[in-house]
Amino acid sequence: MRIPFDELLERTRTLFEENGLQPEYAKITAEAICTASLRGTDSHGIRLIPHYIRAIKAGRIEAGVSFDFRKTSLSTGILDARHGMAHAAVARAMDYATELAAEAGSGFVAVKNSNHCGAMAYYALRAAEKGMIGLAFTNATAKVKVFNATRPFFGINPLCVAAPMEGEEPFCYDAAPTVMSNNKVKMVAEAGQELPEWVAADKAGKMTRDPALSKMLLPLGGELGGYKGYGMAMVADIFSSLLSGMPNGLQVSSMYPSDGGDLDKKRYLGQFVGAIRIDLFEEASVFKERMRKTAEEVRNLNREDPEREVMIPGDPEKKVAEKRRREGIELSGELQDLFGI
Repeated sequence: MRIPFDELLERTRTLFEENGLQPEYAKITAEAICTASLRGTDSHGIRLIPHYIRAIKAGRIEAGVSFDFRKTSLSTGILDARHGMAHAAVARAMDYATELAAEAGSGFVAVKNSNHCGAMAYYALRAAEKGMIGLAFTNATAKVKVFNATRPFFGINPLCVAAPMEGEEPFCYDAAPTVMSNNKVKMVAEAGQELPEWVAADKAGKMTRDPALSKMLLPLGGELGGYKGYGMAMVADIFSSLLSGMPNGLQVSSMYPSDGGDLDKKRYLGQFVGAIRIDLFEEASVFKERMRKTAEEVRNLNREDPEREVMIPGDPEKKVAEKRRREGIELSGELQDLFGI
């Protein structure tokens, strides 16, 4: 069953309000989750709504709290999510970051006592839509195999950067330090499919194509350059864990009960967001036009495979969003039950 994006947004907002979120936070949470699915990031979109509702009911997520923001300098601050809904917390943190940047030129906010916040693109794009460069990081459960080690240490900690462009939606690079996120591996398992090679490893650290045996994910860079992938994870960990004062590495709690993550236990995740004013470095219109020109030059490069387009980061998501706005977004049976459809 498919439903229009606007209807999905409203049903999701209503569901979270019914489960205790303040109206403002429910609206932001619905936008973040539904936008992920609209853009084709299904692993971090509406499929996780049942998980979040269970986490609220079990006590991991404190639905009714208000966030606390403390400004620490002209351009920095800390937001205490108070174990509330992280999508709303990180979005509000970015709003504070853009407010700081408007005055100081740049703004950076660390988020503490947080939860899983979904796809990072939503937050970085929040800054880009205001004409700024946006940055967003989060930590996660230790799942990335360390190069030449037999076990993981850092989480699948994504790095996200967004920047405005002339004549189209902003550029957005949102990527994990692995070929797939852990939630995508779970989607492969749910579909009864095999993983591609060099995506996951079993408990002994050996590559596996069976998602049921996946205990860690292999870093970007493969056999020769895997240190690059887990190095990216460490960079995100520095920003989101160490600056926020939250647990890092092996101390980061698990998301799912199947991985030992009790839904009645707080997660203590950390995030970090930033916003940078472009006009203090370059005329904004010139920057946006050069972004557009750069994108077009890349897209117009000669194709190695004539059947496939040359794209820049964010292009696949833009295409999926356009299609899903026309055709609607697929709902699972579980979501239909939750929405009472």
